[in-house]
Parts: sequence; structure tokens; C-alpha cells
Amino acid sequence: MSKRVRETAIGIDLGTTYSCVAAWFDQHNRVEIIPNHQGNRITPSCVAWNGTRLLVGEAAKNQITRNPRNTAFDVKRLMGSRFSDSSVKKDIESWPFKVIEGNEQKPMIVFEHNSVKKVFSPEEISSLILRDLKVAAEAYLGTKVTNAVITVPAYFSDKQRQATKDAGTLAGLNVMRLINEPTSAAIAYGLDKSADINRPKEKTVLIFDMGGGTFDVSLLNIRQDGTIAVKSVDGDTHLGGEDFDKLMVNHCVQEFKRKEGKDLSVNAREMMRLKIACEKAKRDLSSTPQTPIEIDCLYEGTDFTTKFSRAKFEELNAGFFSMCIKHVENCLRDGKVRKKDVDDVVIVGGSTRIPKVQKMLTEFFNGKPLCRSINADEAVAYGAAVLAANLSGNGNVKVQDLVLSDVTPHSLGIWVRTIDMINLVSVLIPRNTPTPCIKTNVFTTICDNQTSVNISVYEGEGRTINENIFLDKFILSGIPPAPAYQEKIKVCFNLDANGILFVSAESISSGSNNSIRIERSGRSRKESKAVDIYQSVISIEEMDEEVLN
Repeated sequence: MSKRVRETAIGIDLGTTYSCVAAWFDQHNRVEIIPNHQGNRITPSCVAWNGTRLLVGEAAKNQITRNPRNTAFDVKRLMGSRFSDSSVKKDIESWPFKVIEGNEQKPMIVFEHNSVKKVFSPEEISSLILRDLKVAAEAYLGTKVTNAVITVPAYFSDKQRQATKDAGTLAGLNVMRLINEPTSAAIAYGLDKSADINRPKEKTVLIFDMGGGTFDVSLLNIRQDGTIAVKSVDGDTHLGGEDFDKLMVNHCVQEFKRKEGKDLSVNAREMMRLKIACEKAKRDLSSTPQTPIEIDCLYEGTDFTTKFSRAKFEELNAGFFSMCIKHVENCLRDGKVRKKDVDDVVIVGGSTRIPKVQKMLTEFFNGKPLCRSINADEAVAYGAAVLAANLSGNGNVKVQDLVLSDVTPHSLGIWVRTIDMINLVSVLIPRNTPTPCIKTNVFTTICDNQTSVNISVYEGEGRTINENIFLDKFILSGIPPAPAYQEKIKVCFNLDANGILFVSAESISSGSNNSIRIERSGRSRKESKAVDIYQSVISIEEMDEEVLN
């Protein structure tokens, strides 16, 4: 009988600015980063339309200055977001491509050429990038690829995770697992250190992950037996290299206006040329204290020349850098770990090459050297490939011994009304709860003869619904009429390994039930509040305290 050949699964780091794909090679007993069609190990997360065909990756980025309005980038920032979100509005102002409001407030990217329009959802744009990586992997591996592990920022919300999974499905991939980017980097770190015979049985490691568009910090325990347990996470899905670039661009626009009396911000093509020059200057400032920005005929025939110093760059972005340290402090506090008890501080993501970031992090940890043993650009894809091999039954003993325990970044709960009619969120799953998990709580009706309840699901750390993000809702009907506070409703939250939430509710006396998978783009908070108060519930705990007493 022939030996069954296990299908190769790939790991994909779907980044805001660059993406990367990797796979485990049994014949080499290691992970290999898979080059794209141009032979490069990372691929720009860009998609463009030139009026004839769609361009993806480097082909899209190479024509961005000629065709800025039909080139989409940073689309990861739109995944699972609403058009009305303040962060989306702010991003749209700085992008040359057009974003409009679609159904249920979904942001949609519009390409237009010679009066012909093409409209794409963020998931569709991301799926084109994923498909491009999939095709490159198939060419490199010489076999069809179906299964993949895709990484997401640790601080991604439920809807952002579902949007990422949807993008993978559109790309023709079976998404075996979504894994948080810092956790994926921790896998790479763990395998990198596995050969060290002097390593302790357990280490407390902080992963500081700052890329082009997102920032995450995770605190983990990494054990000698291959177990990686996340203790806490923190971060910001709108903090990264792109934000640093924007401040540099704005500074140069103002300088050009001051010197030449011209506002080049009205010209998308020249703004893109300036953006590319500022990106290059930012990278140069990681190795030199000062660098020139020189662009011939930037706007209306006028050249632009300036010298940009590292000190000026640090001054412009001082607020962002301070926010990074605050997130580190929050992560340590939530994980109940003192900074002196952190064994290693591991940095990943292209933006961690910025000297100021490294200096602040080193100073915060009282001079502790930062761990740079894993590739900042490739570590996340590397770890995803290891998990893909583990889930598909490939890899060596170290790969198969891998055990992951992650946490949810945000608290999850439902809308409840107090006896004095205040709209609160009753938390079923607190943030930093290990996943997967199932949490159940019992609630009661709040009005006499109430026959249905509205189960509105919220995400966030606020006490009231106005302070949190509304995810979705459903109605549970078939409750027997009874006096207020008598009929009990059991609500169950099931959070899977991908961080995607399933919510169910059941009337204990009648057995009537309903459920929902949180996967839609979401509605406004106003809509969620426009529900008859007689469909709300009250928690048993509150009833015990305020009614029975």
C-alpha cells in the first residue's frame, strides 16, 4: 500500500503594506519563505486596475505614481470596518483612490477608467492579494495549494477576523486557522530557540510587533515542551509605518506651500510621488541621522528639495511613539507581570527598525537588549507556516508538539437594561480570556408578559452600550407570558480558535432558541438602540441584588 501524502498547507502574513507566504518543507526539515513571481520574498499589498486588467503586488505598486486613483493599498485598514468609523474617514482623506459607502455602511473601493467603473469590497481586494500568494506558492511547490493559515493583528475585532477569513475563501483557500500575528512570531522565536540546550523550562516573552499599518504587543509564556500560552494582548489597528509616512508627507506639503506658495495636496499623482520619497527617507533615517528628499518637477514644474533629519522625524511622531509604550504598559498590567520579570523582548515588523522605537523599548525595560534573532519581515509568515504544518500533519516532532493557547483582545457581551432603564453591556467573555472558550450566563425578562427578547451583541471595554461597538443582534421569541423577572433566558457565547463568535439564546422554560454567527459588516449603534425596551433583558445577578433584596 502506498504511503498517503499529506497536502502541503501554507502560512500567509496578510500585511497592510507587504505580505509574505511560507511553507514547511519536509525534505529540508524547515520552513522556507516562498518568493513571488519577481523572485522577492515579500509582496506589496497593492491592487490596481489599468483599464484592461487587474494588477496585483509589485506590478500594481510599480505603476502607482502613473495611476494613483486606480491603485488600492492599505486595504487591511478597511477590513471589517464601517464607512462611518472615524478612522476610516481619516484614512480616506489621505488616499488617492476612491472609497464609497456600500450596503450596511460597508466601505467599497471604486476604480474608474474612461467612465467604466469597477467596485470592490475590501475582502475582494485582499482576496486578490491572497490569490497571488497562493499562485506563487503553487508554482514554487509544484502542487495545488488549498489549505492555509492566515495571520491577523492581535487587536483585530471579531468582524475584522471574519472579513479576513472571507477574503481567504474568495481566494480559493480553506482557512484552517486565523492566528494572531505576535503569536505567530512567537512560534518562529520558539523554534529559533529550541536548539538552545541551556534554555529554561519556561520563559516570559513580550512580542512587540509594529508593521506598516497595525501595532500589537503580546505577553506570552513559552515552555520547553512546545506550549505557547498568551497571557495578554494590547495594541492599535491604526498605528504603524503608514501613519509615520503621513506626518512626513504633511510636513513636506506645508514646507512646499511655505516656500513656493502652492498647495500640491490637490494633485493625487504628485502626492503619491511625495509619499514614495518620504517612505524611502524614513527607511534611510534608520541608518543615517539625516537624508535629503529631492523630487524634480514635483508640482507645476517646481522642484522640491529638503533635508529631513532623524530628530525631525522623531519630533513629528513623538505622540505615536509614546502610545506604543502605553500599550506595552497595559499589556504587562493585564498579564499581571512586572517588566523585570520579562525574559525576552522580541521585536518584529518593519517599523521596529526605527531607532527611536528600539531606544524607547530598551529604556522602558531598563536596558534589556532586544531580541532580533528572527527576521522582522518574515517571522510572522514563518510562524503561520509552522502552524499550517502542525494542523495538516506535516513537520517534525517539534512542529507536531506545538500547542497554542491564545486570548481574545476585546470583551464581549450583550445589551441589558437595569431596573432604572440604563443601557448596560453585560460581559460574558472578558478581554484576555483564553480561546477557544464557551461562556454561559442566565438573564431574565424585564417586563410583565414579555414574549420575546432582543439579544444585541457588543464588543469593547465600556460599561454602557454607547461606549462599545455594536456587532449584531437577533430576536428570541416563544417565551411564555409571565410576570417580570420570572422567565429565564440562557445566553451562550462560543468563541472559536479563530476568534470568531457564535451566540445562542434559549428560553429555559419553553426550550425556544435562536442563534447567530457574528459575520456581517455591522449596523450603526443607533439602529441597535432603536429596539422596543420591552424586548430587553436583565441579568439574574442584578435581579438578585435589586429585586430580591
